[in-house]
Amino acid sequence: MANKDYYNILGVDKNATQEDIKKAFRKKAHQYHPDKQGGDEAKFKEVNEAYQVLGNEKKRAQYDQFGTAFEGAQGGGAGQGFGGFEGFQNGGFDINMDDLGDVFGGLGDIFGFGGGKNSRQGAQANRGRDLETSLTISFEEAAFGAKKELKTKRKIVCDHCKGNKAEPGSSIDTCKTCGGSGRVNRVQRTILGDMQVQMTCPDCKGEGKSYTQKCSKCRGAGVVEETSPIEVNIPAGVDSGETLRLNGEGEAGIGGFPSGDLYINIEVSPSSKFKREGYDIHTTREISFKQAVLGDKISIDTIHGGVNLKIPAGTQSGTVFKLRGKGIKKLQGTGYGDHLVEVKVKTPTNLNRKQKKQIEDLDF
Repeated sequence: MANKDYYNILGVDKNATQEDIKKAFRKKAHQYHPDKQGGDEAKFKEVNEAYQVLGNEKKRAQYDQFGTAFEGAQGGGAGQGFGGFEGFQNGGFDINMDDLGDVFGGLGDIFGFGGGKNSRQGAQANRGRDLETSLTISFEEAAFGAKKELKTKRKIVCDHCKGNKAEPGSSIDTCKTCGGSGRVNRVQRTILGDMQVQMTCPDCKGEGKSYTQKCSKCRGAGVVEETSPIEVNIPAGVDSGETLRLNGEGEAGIGGFPSGDLYINIEVSPSSKFKREGYDIHTTREISFKQAVLGDKISIDTIHGGVNLKIPAGTQSGTVFKLRGKGIKKLQGTGYGDHLVEVKVKTPTNLNRKQKKQIEDLDF
């Protein structure tokens, strides 16, 4: 099989820590999530596959030694190749019982071994969808933080049945077909002969419950789609292009499964007075020829208020002065950026005869 470069897929180097790998996976998974606009299901699966290996130290060590060929490593007895995990041996290689559903494309779930792809896909399907939206804030809100109310259309827990899917006052019973387990045993013909297998209950669809009357508002879904407000805490220091993640503020999960997350792409409106670069503020201030030659004290407007700036005698046009700690609060870590002031010396024009004579008499 073709050897896949899992490190390249996640965008990390081979010396990356487990935390680096986890962060890279989350970023890539968010980028390619098939439920979001512009998502890519194939790349999402590829990123997930890479993380399943690199995010597990034992699998990662074997991958580093064998590459993706370790999945089909043969010979050498137990403990060689991918088969170095606990499990049973079959035909010269080991199979991890927890990975059986992946190896046989979901048969592990049918046979009731657990941990198979189908069960994970079912859990993923019941988890609420992640949502993505954009929010434009002012320059000042980005600098100092703010609370904003955002309205978004999403699936929320039904307020009529409180998410239990039944009409209030009606009864919820245990499914008689599966006895509440959500699964039933069936004899199925397989490549290994007739075997007793476990399957999702066809009557309750795995819930283990039956309803005498389903909710009249959500029709038994447990969730309804509504436009609801969300309070967003904008942290001080956020900038355009950054994304805020609100855990659990996506669409509601089904049957008690967790809600998805809400991703908010931030756009900051420019300021007419200040220019931001990272956490620093840049402004330009014009001074007179006299102030540049003799020096002076001038007042500078910063986002934190007025500050006096000393202009030393002989200041040249284009000189940049730094007001430490008068910039933007740093989003990660502590402290503030700086305010950088570039002075421009205004050359006098329309001089009268006397003024010209005075300048001519100056001996620089």
